[in-house]
Amino acid sequence: MSATPTLTVPQVPLGRTGLTVGRLALGTVKFGRTEGVKYPEPFELPDDEALATLLDTAHDLGINLLDTAPAYGSSEKRLGQLLAGERDRWLLCTKVGERFEGGESSYDFSASAVARSVTRSLEALRVDRLDLVLIHSDGDDLTILESHRTLDVLLALKGDGLIRAVGMSHKTLAGGERAIELGADVLMTTYNRQDTSMAPLLARCAQAGVGVLIKKALASGHDGARALAEVANTPGADCIVVGTINPAHLRANAALVADNP
Repeated sequence: MSATPTLTVPQVPLGRTGLTVGRLALGTVKFGRTEGVKYPEPFELPDDEALATLLDTAHDLGINLLDTAPAYGSSEKRLGQLLAGERDRWLLCTKVGERFEGGESSYDFSASAVARSVTRSLEALRVDRLDLVLIHSDGDDLTILESHRTLDVLLALKGDGLIRAVGMSHKTLAGGERAIELGADVLMTTYNRQDTSMAPLLARCAQAGVGVLIKKALASGHDGARALAEVANTPGADCIVVGTINPAHLRANAALVADNP
């Protein structure tokens, strides 16, 4: 009698980036921050042993992209410690533009702030190059792109070899479209049962070779897990980022995505 095959999520190219990602990624806001989050149930930060177990589970499921940000409290620093010696296992996505301190977010999309943010993320994550860096929008996407020219700064840092791919975690349809026009490699886009307004953008990204990471696929935990299968079945949804600190939930999510390759 043969052994039961190990469940793994499908692997797909992330647009034109040259990166291959599992169709499910692990969001890590719960690794480093409990304040100001919109999840329906309160939670405590896991200890290092629990996070190590979660990361091992993710790896075994074929998940290879970890999504973090300076605005996720101690997430970057903890990942840097937890992934020591295991860098080759993972693709790391972080962000610029937003910080969260003293219970509040602050935003700075200037060239100097972006450069400092990338340097801090490299140090916190203990790496010499970031796989993916996204603009962490405050909602005013067009001002960020056209007045601050933040994407241009990231593209320059990519040219310097500090980043492999760049893009935007945007809030508006117009912002996503403009980011594509300005050369974004990847967009992080909200898409779920309750909000399908970005569907035209998914098709545009597919035509342009721009990778798509889906955020809030479960409406920050307010939709049932089965909704994940519907999002996974959506054309253009390359990779779904789900934040969890529960290995059982992660396995269940992976099963839903694996059934919708």
